[in-house]
Amino acid sequence: MNVKVEKIENNVVKMEITVESEKFNEAVKKAFAKNAKKFNIPGFRKGKAPMNIIKKYYGEGVFYEDAINFCCDETYPTALKENDIKPVDYPKIDIVQIGENKDFIYSADVTVVPEVELGEYKGVEVKKNTYEVTDEEVEQELKSRQEKNARIETKEDGTVEKGNIAVIDFKGYVDDKAFQGGEGKDYELEIGSGTFIDNFEDQLIGLKVGDQKDVEVTFPEEYGSEELNGKKALFKVAIKAIKIKELPELDDEFAKEISEFDTLDEVKADIKKKKQEENELRAKREYEDAVIDAVSSNAKIDIPDIMVDKEIDAMLKDLEMRLKYQGLDLKSYYKYTNNTEEKVREYMRETAQKKVRTDLVISKIGEVENIKAEDEELLNRATEMAKQYGNNEPEKTAKLILDSQKGYLETDVINEKVVKMLVDNSKAVA
Repeated sequence: MNVKVEKIENNVVKMEITVESEKFNEAVKKAFAKNAKKFNIPGFRKGKAPMNIIKKYYGEGVFYEDAINFCCDETYPTALKENDIKPVDYPKIDIVQIGENKDFIYSADVTVVPEVELGEYKGVEVKKNTYEVTDEEVEQELKSRQEKNARIETKEDGTVEKGNIAVIDFKGYVDDKAFQGGEGKDYELEIGSGTFIDNFEDQLIGLKVGDQKDVEVTFPEEYGSEELNGKKALFKVAIKAIKIKELPELDDEFAKEISEFDTLDEVKADIKKKKQEENELRAKREYEDAVIDAVSSNAKIDIPDIMVDKEIDAMLKDLEMRLKYQGLDLKSYYKYTNNTEEKVREYMRETAQKKVRTDLVISKIGEVENIKAEDEELLNRATEMAKQYGNNEPEKTAKLILDSQKGYLETDVINEKVVKMLVDNSKAVA
């Protein structure tokens, strides 16, 4: 095999690959062996006609398609490896020369991983945010815990008031027609929560159990459904029951009930400590992202569109998996959000471009700095993944992960080490 490589565009190379005539003849014989049983030639039992007879009936090129595939499957990956070419898409194959007893020559136009020209990546100056925990945040968390531990009781007499829970049946109409998703039975609606649109909840205040009312509201212009955006609607509502929430007192007894602490002050201190830890982690991640963004923006790269499109494909696949857990699919998601695949892909494009650019820059820095993933680091990462499966044989599972996903683990470990190196060599500014 002989390979000539020519750069024809920024991120496209053309390989002209020559396969010796003997190899091509062998591929033709292999194609004959694969397809012989398909041919029915007069004077021969089906599948028993010799190759030269089949060629006479169907032409010399009858086996070329499979022979070409055999040759390309064998030689194309080798040509990539020998010439250190990293493709990002399937090649465009053109036949240059073909024929028995001739060298088989084909060209492959390949979009490749782009060159990355690094800018400054050590010593970048980046703003570091700090976040303090306020007393209001602590009180808000306490109130949230108070709400979670509230007792719900039926309100035997009286009317719906703000803060009550109204148990309702409702059915919505737009232009006198019921619409999908506009009906509910025994729905528990907390009055004042802002769960329902417009002033729906306010219109229930003052009603008693057994009362019925026509509630008129207007959907927001950007509600997310073309048939409802900005439309006036009428809901027929029936009050089935009224419930009240009894909040526990915020005192030491409450602290003992909800935590391992004896006093409310200790609970507050614990809340503040945990929130401060969350803030520190948030600031750390934001700083890492800012360093990566700064380093990435300093680099020069001409990113092929196909790489961005493939990243969008991956993002859509991830969205599809997340929707599946909610009992939805992409088609339903597009309908409910008044979107199309084209709109969503375009919305994702900027994020995908940033992700591809960042990955290329981090990979290049790892290469330049000769950062490697050690065997022990790979085993540790595989063991971490194995523990997440929660089985009784983490060591065996880790080995399976290491064998099947070594490339992924190497990339993951190297990227983490590159990011740490960049952060360690950056300069934080206020």
